[in-house]
Amino acid sequence: MPRPPRLCSCGAIVPADQLCACQVERQRERKRRHDQNRPSSSQRGYGTEWRKLRAEFLRVHPCCAFCGAEAQVVDHIKPHRGVPKLLFDWRNLQSLCKPCHDRVKQRMERASNE
Repeated sequence: MPRPPRLCSCGAIVPADQLCACQVERQRERKRRHDQNRPSSSQRGYGTEWRKLRAEFLRVHPCCAFCGAEAQVVDHIKPHRGVPKLLFDWRNLQSLCKPCHDRVKQRMERASNE
Protein backbone atom coordinates (compact mmCIF):
# COMPACT_ATOMS: atom_id res chain seq x y z
CA MET A 1 0.00 0.00 0.00
CA PRO A 2 1.49 3.40 -0.94
CA ARG A 3 2.38 5.81 1.81
CA PRO A 4 0.27 8.95 2.11
CA PRO A 5 1.63 12.36 1.03
CA ARG A 6 3.44 14.42 3.64
CA LEU A 7 3.49 18.09 4.56
CA CYS A 8 6.79 19.90 3.90
CA SER A 9 8.03 22.54 6.33
CA CYS A 10 7.25 25.17 3.64
CA GLY A 11 3.58 24.11 3.70
CA ALA A 12 3.51 22.19 0.40
CA ILE A 13 1.96 18.72 0.19
CA VAL A 14 4.53 16.33 -1.27
CA PRO A 15 4.29 12.65 -2.30
CA ALA A 16 5.93 10.47 0.36
CA ASP A 17 8.75 9.27 -1.90
CA GLN A 18 9.71 12.70 -3.30
CA LEU A 19 11.40 15.88 -2.14
CA CYS A 20 9.69 19.25 -2.18
CA ALA A 21 11.06 21.85 -4.60
CA CYS A 22 12.35 23.89 -1.64
CA GLN A 23 14.25 20.84 -0.32
CA VAL A 24 15.79 20.19 -3.74
CA GLU A 25 16.94 23.80 -3.94
CA ARG A 26 18.42 23.67 -0.41
CA GLN A 27 20.36 20.51 -1.35
CA ARG A 28 21.68 22.14 -4.53
CA GLU A 29 22.82 25.21 -2.62
CA ARG A 30 24.53 23.09 0.06
CA LYS A 31 26.37 21.06 -2.62
CA ARG A 32 27.32 24.26 -4.47
CA ARG A 33 28.89 25.71 -1.29
CA HIS A 34 30.78 22.46 -0.67
CA ASP A 35 32.11 22.29 -4.25
CA GLN A 36 33.40 25.89 -4.15
CA ASN A 37 35.92 24.92 -1.45
CA ARG A 38 36.85 21.55 -2.97
CA PRO A 39 40.07 21.23 -5.01
CA SER A 40 39.75 20.10 -8.63
CA SER A 41 40.04 16.40 -9.44
CA SER A 42 43.58 16.83 -10.80
CA GLN A 43 44.58 18.74 -7.66
CA ARG A 44 43.31 15.76 -5.65
CA GLY A 45 45.54 13.37 -7.66
CA TYR A 46 43.09 12.20 -10.33
CA GLY A 47 44.99 13.38 -13.42
CA THR A 48 46.00 11.59 -16.63
CA GLU A 49 47.92 8.82 -14.86
CA TRP A 50 44.87 8.02 -12.70
CA ARG A 51 42.48 8.02 -15.68
CA LYS A 52 44.71 5.49 -17.50
CA LEU A 53 44.97 3.30 -14.39
CA ARG A 54 41.21 3.51 -13.82
CA ALA A 55 40.40 2.47 -17.40
CA GLU A 56 42.79 -0.49 -17.21
CA PHE A 57 41.46 -1.56 -13.79
CA LEU A 58 37.85 -1.51 -15.02
CA ARG A 59 38.88 -3.51 -18.10
CA VAL A 60 40.46 -6.20 -15.90
CA HIS A 61 37.79 -6.01 -13.14
CA PRO A 62 34.49 -5.15 -14.91
CA CYS A 63 32.11 -6.30 -12.12
CA CYS A 64 31.16 -4.64 -8.84
CA ALA A 65 32.99 -6.17 -5.87
CA PHE A 66 29.82 -5.92 -3.75
CA CYS A 67 26.91 -6.95 -5.98
CA GLY A 68 28.42 -8.24 -9.24
CA ALA A 69 26.76 -5.64 -11.48
CA GLU A 70 28.71 -3.75 -14.15
CA ALA A 71 31.22 -1.48 -12.41
CA GLN A 72 31.62 2.21 -13.26
CA VAL A 73 33.74 3.38 -10.31
CA VAL A 74 37.23 2.44 -9.17
CA ASP A 75 37.24 2.88 -5.40
CA HIS A 76 40.10 2.97 -2.91
CA ILE A 77 39.66 0.34 -0.21
CA LYS A 78 41.79 2.38 2.19
CA PRO A 79 41.41 6.16 1.61
CA HIS A 80 44.59 7.50 -0.03
CA ARG A 81 44.43 11.02 1.49
CA GLY A 82 46.70 12.25 -1.33
CA VAL A 83 49.44 9.65 -0.75
CA PRO A 84 50.56 8.53 -4.24
CA LYS A 85 51.60 5.08 -3.00
CA LEU A 86 48.01 4.36 -1.92
CA LEU A 87 46.44 6.27 -4.81
CA PHE A 88 48.04 4.08 -7.50
CA ASP A 89 48.32 0.75 -5.63
CA TRP A 90 46.24 -1.93 -7.43
CA ARG A 91 45.89 -3.90 -4.18
CA ASN A 92 44.10 -0.88 -2.70
CA LEU A 93 41.53 -0.67 -5.53
CA GLN A 94 38.14 -2.27 -6.10
CA SER A 95 35.58 -1.93 -8.86
CA LEU A 96 32.12 -0.81 -7.75
CA CYS A 97 28.86 0.03 -9.46
CA LYS A 98 27.67 3.59 -8.85
CA PRO A 99 24.83 2.63 -6.42
CA CYS A 100 27.17 0.49 -4.26
CA HIS A 101 29.81 3.23 -4.24
CA ASP A 102 27.35 5.99 -3.40
CA ARG A 103 25.34 4.09 -0.80
CA VAL A 104 26.95 0.94 0.59
CA LYS A 105 30.58 2.10 0.60
CA GLN A 106 29.75 5.55 1.97
CA ARG A 107 27.69 3.96 4.75
CA MET A 108 30.62 1.66 5.58
CA GLU A 109 33.04 4.60 5.70
CA ARG A 110 30.74 6.62 7.97
CA ALA A 111 30.38 3.65 10.33
CA SER A 112 34.16 3.15 10.53
CA ASN A 113 34.70 6.86 11.34
CA GLU A 114 32.33 6.78 14.32
